[in-house]
Amino acid sequence: MMLYQLLYPLHTTYSGFNVFRYITFRTLLAGLTALVISFWLGPIVIAKLSSLKVGQQIREDGPQRHLAKAGTPTMGGVLILFSGILATLLLADLSNGYVWLALMVTIGFAAIGFVDDYRKLRGRSSAGLSARQKFGLQLALGLIAGFVLVHMPDFSTTLNFPVLKGVRPEIGMWYVPFAALVIVGSSNAVNLTDGLDGLAIGPVAIASATIGVFAYVAGNAKLAEYLQIEYVPGAGELLVFCGALVAAGLGFLWFNAYPAQMFMGDVGSLPLGAAIGFVALASKQELVLPLLGFVFVVEALSVIFQVASFKIRRKRIFRMAPIHHHFELMGWPEPLIIVRFWIIAIICALLALATLKLR
Repeated sequence: MMLYQLLYPLHTTYSGFNVFRYITFRTLLAGLTALVISFWLGPIVIAKLSSLKVGQQIREDGPQRHLAKAGTPTMGGVLILFSGILATLLLADLSNGYVWLALMVTIGFAAIGFVDDYRKLRGRSSAGLSARQKFGLQLALGLIAGFVLVHMPDFSTTLNFPVLKGVRPEIGMWYVPFAALVIVGSSNAVNLTDGLDGLAIGPVAIASATIGVFAYVAGNAKLAEYLQIEYVPGAGELLVFCGALVAAGLGFLWFNAYPAQMFMGDVGSLPLGAAIGFVALASKQELVLPLLGFVFVVEALSVIFQVASFKIRRKRIFRMAPIHHHFELMGWPEPLIIVRFWIIAIICALLALATLKLR
């Protein structure tokens, strides 16, 4: 039995335990729990990964200054996942189906990332699972998650347009492949962003906090009615999950900030992106996600356009893709790129939140 289920029933005897009924209180507590765990376990994880020689493999065609990072412990995403998932299990209402589905998506994509990282390390190269293998596994998980989601009680299969709050087209079972597209796309976009020290985890924490607010509002009948967004009973509990991920991410950032002591690897980036995509779907803010995750969208599009341009025109648009490498090759210092991308992520998060009031 976890803390919430253990402590909240005591409110009938001790009124102080009544605070556990509030999602916001449990979110703060989950955040503190995840932060303490990640700070405590961080040095242990780094030491263990180093002893196992779980070191980052660097692309030979990448920026030359990245060669100095070869051997830095990778797969540090396990620190984020352990801290965030444990805090969620301790303080979320485990009778809530959305929480369990979010955990399923996160753990499932983490498993894919783990296999990918393991193959890279075993082969001592930057290549892991083939693109077809990775996409196939992601798509299967995304379709399963989408199918379960549309069968959740009181969950609608409408699309909600930001600003145009009266426009809600019903797409029925087409919502399942749409959900898979959102989850898989978000997962891979975050994965592509994870190329510099702290570059991905900063925007991930910002996006997680913001989409958590959307989930809380969607799960509150009065707030949803006032802001004219779709009410999703039970979605508010996802704020605890998001709060735990934010804090776990900040704890990881302590060790991942430039110059990084460890990298998250695919075992971290794939599930974090999938988790953000899932919460956007569950809170019916799937079409706000491209604005909220603008940094990830640009990173992914830079790769798509680069590949398409080279195949069609035999010319590259950027010096290197994803686009953060383009700025590196232009001579921008790594910390400058990271901080500017964080600033863009904050601006986009604020713009996304502004859509709650725009009618």
